[in-house]
Amino acid sequence: MGSTPMANPVTQDHRQPAATGTAPVAHRRRFEIRSLGEVGALVVLVVVFGALNPSTFLSVGNLQKVLDQAATPLIVGVGATLVILMGCIDLSVEGVMGAAGMTFILTTLHLRGGVESPTDLGFLSFVLAVLVGAALGAVNGLIHTRLKVPSFIVTLGVWFVGLGIGIILFGTSAQPNLSDAAAQWPTRNLLGLPHSFWLAVVVAVLGVVVTRYTKLGRFAYAIGNNEDIARSNGIPVRRIKLYVFVLAGAFSGLAGILAILQLGQGTPSVGASGAAGSSTLFLTIAAVVIGGTSLAGGRGGILRTVLGVFLLTILNNGLLLAGVDPGYRSGVSGLVLILAIVAAAWPLRSRLRIVK
Repeated sequence: MGSTPMANPVTQDHRQPAATGTAPVAHRRRFEIRSLGEVGALVVLVVVFGALNPSTFLSVGNLQKVLDQAATPLIVGVGATLVILMGCIDLSVEGVMGAAGMTFILTTLHLRGGVESPTDLGFLSFVLAVLVGAALGAVNGLIHTRLKVPSFIVTLGVWFVGLGIGIILFGTSAQPNLSDAAAQWPTRNLLGLPHSFWLAVVVAVLGVVVTRYTKLGRFAYAIGNNEDIARSNGIPVRRIKLYVFVLAGAFSGLAGILAILQLGQGTPSVGASGAAGSSTLFLTIAAVVIGGTSLAGGRGGILRTVLGVFLLTILNNGLLLAGVDPGYRSGVSGLVLILAIVAAAWPLRSRLRIVK
């Protein structure tokens, strides 16, 4: 008897529908309609806020500010999307950012209490901070896959571990400050766009390449679709999960470096209040969900997350320029997230076995 051929893992930017003649077409149509809806919502926000504050919101300076604000959640969002595509979640983002950010600033040229630090590893400080993020990501992946602890619990714990590392590194001395040249790097322009945004573009392109053209990305989709079937088809589920968590940790570490550069000084809580005025974790998870990546896994993609990040960043920026109270801005962002989740889950409600 011949062996059963291995099923092709999902390579598209959405979950593979059941094998029927009309299902793929109908699914693609729903996918395209949702994409058009998100782009339409983005256009509506720009038109509304542009009409309310034409001289400010539509200015070149504010556009550059929006791109700078979107950079950090975009970088984190790439890793978060990969994790969520597997049906897992990574809540350790802010702790990893704090540990990596403090590692970076303490190993590069900085001022503390008006005294210049003798430690300057140059480019190695950048590499070391990213490795700290990757190491914390590896802790997430190893505990989740080897000890079979839910990713929600593991990453929540690693969040506080990372935060603790950042606090220990900060110590009891004066707050470390970057040099003016380093602090100005994110907002300096290349071809009219800030450096921070170009860095986020590079990461987003890398994420798209990984999800569409590598086994790591294809297997992540397959695991999110059905982990048991993926395992029975020979996919090394534990190894793929570990690699994805390591990659997500590295991206969070990179985001921590960028957040420190944007802030101009070191703090373990650098991820708690992003450049857009919202918690990096909230903004990122909300952007992934609003973009259309399913929390159940197997459906979504990096470009969808990019749309979600810009929707929330422009929403926050427009509300801020309109003079809306911070409490109301948080309420609006939360309402948008709830509505997005309901809209995403409603068509699939008949297939949900249990809500937990």
